[in-house]
Amino acid sequence: MSAHKATISWQRQTDSFAYTDYNRDHDWVIDSVRIAASAAPGYHGSAQRVDPEEAFVAALASCHMLTFLAIASRKGWVVDRYDDEATGLLSKNTEGKLGVTRVTLRPRIVFSGEKQPDDDAIGRAHDLAHKECFIANSVTTEVVVEQP
Repeated sequence: MSAHKATISWQRQTDSFAYTDYNRDHDWVIDSVRIAASAAPGYHGSAQRVDPEEAFVAALASCHMLTFLAIASRKGWVVDRYDDEATGLLSKNTEGKLGVTRVTLRPRIVFSGEKQPDDDAIGRAHDLAHKECFIANSVTTEVVVEQP
């Protein structure tokens, strides 16, 4: 089908390699785009950089949005804007390990044109988008869509 690559680069910048001392800042390079990454601040990372948990939430939300847009386009709906304030919950999973166990999507969508979907049609499109999203199909995290 297709392969997707990322290059991750980290180099120690501290004298000590003790858990609380070493730097977490690193870079992701994806298709020549450099992204400044780190651990979450609670794990000694930098708040000014993207952490893997945030990236995971963004990947799920982005995949859902792109799948929803494809569905809307095929249905003849015109989408002018799609905003989402997604939240991921880090908690213990069924095996007692920390993981992003739930991601809540809160899409706000602006439609235009003559063919306006009702709330039920939008809900069905979100359900289908979740079922067809490549990222959602790759994880065990619960994904919930909250409509306004």
